[in-house]
Amino acid sequence: MSSFIIVNARILTLAGENAPRKKEAMNDLGIIQNGFIAVKDGIIEFIAEGQPDEEFINSHPDVPVVDANGRVVLPSFVDCHTHACWSGSRLEEFELGLQGTSYLEILKQGGGIMSTVRAVRESSQEDLCIDVLGRLGLMASLGTTTIEIKSGYGLTTESELKMLRSIHDASQDVPQIIVGTFLGAHAIDPEQENFTDIVIHETLPAVVQEFPNITCDAYCEKGAWSLDETTKLFKKAIELNCPIRAHVDQFNSLGMLARAVELGARSVDHLEHSTDEELKLLAESNTIGVLLPTSGFCLHDRYARGREIIDLGCAVAIATNYNPGSAPSPSMPFAISLACRRLGLTPAEAITAATINAACVLNLQDKVGSLEIGKYADLQLLECDDERDLAWHIAAGGPLLVSIKGEIVHLLTDGEMDLEDES
Repeated sequence: MSSFIIVNARILTLAGENAPRKKEAMNDLGIIQNGFIAVKDGIIEFIAEGQPDEEFINSHPDVPVVDANGRVVLPSFVDCHTHACWSGSRLEEFELGLQGTSYLEILKQGGGIMSTVRAVRESSQEDLCIDVLGRLGLMASLGTTTIEIKSGYGLTTESELKMLRSIHDASQDVPQIIVGTFLGAHAIDPEQENFTDIVIHETLPAVVQEFPNITCDAYCEKGAWSLDETTKLFKKAIELNCPIRAHVDQFNSLGMLARAVELGARSVDHLEHSTDEELKLLAESNTIGVLLPTSGFCLHDRYARGREIIDLGCAVAIATNYNPGSAPSPSMPFAISLACRRLGLTPAEAITAATINAACVLNLQDKVGSLEIGKYADLQLLECDDERDLAWHIAAGGPLLVSIKGEIVHLLTDGEMDLEDES
């Protein structure tokens, strides 16, 4: 089924300019208090206040009608920063962390990213794909239908390509939009001599040959890629016509935020330790700040200064950072709740950050992120009549209905919501 009509809904359209929303615009959800939305062949055909008249219904024979009974309909989530392709387990490190061992100490001991690297290198492309598919299904049930997935647990040319191929394979088996990102600069492999040069001059060109114009990301941090090394990588990526993104200031401010802005990065992600001066530069740029509150929750309770960042005028998105170590959560609703409770965002700002602004990070704002005529029918129906419930609830169930390009991939029914054929 790729055509249906939802009636009696509180609709958050997020309609407006297909560009990142800033400041006061992040609180404007384009709300239709009580309206309907018609989907035809996977595309939003019509959306309006009030209810469809008999003539409209008759012009759509055999199209199922969902009665929302006043519940909230909004765009499905865009998770613009994940590491959802991995193998192995980090449960031993999880327990070490509970005993007081820091994340950076675990990295020094050969754990963290490198333990997952070893597991990924031992896994087949098919096994990686199967793992990804399982996680994508879970994310869909929580309302996420557009997902960015990074490589970065291979750290050799062969293994990075294997990861990206498995991400591509998974994208062919699901209706979700999946965007692969090259993160060969995720860590420093101590066993490879001249590792950064290999990534820059061998791995990146090989990846671009198979995946032209792929986004290139890097983790700039003490113990990982330095400012100079990351800069060299990004300049090479730009030569190869790749957009760039950067992990910056998670634990230390090394100057990468300013450098990334200077180089025209599409986003800078984390920002937990960004300085006032750097954030002002970000506000004056076209680069989007991606906030990852789940990492702060899982690691050290250190969060980006979301309220200040928005008030400065930065364009802001939020994402799960779903990964096996520092953010083992596929839930955008949880990220939204944390963004409000710990980063100071309003519920409306967090919803904007999780939909249209996140779509802008992936350059998909013309297709998803808002509910407007001509865009994909990627939407969800919540079990509430007030969108602030998303931020208030913690670890609640998923939405009642999730549609991806008009295909209902998740549906829970109860006595108050009906899905029926109209003829």
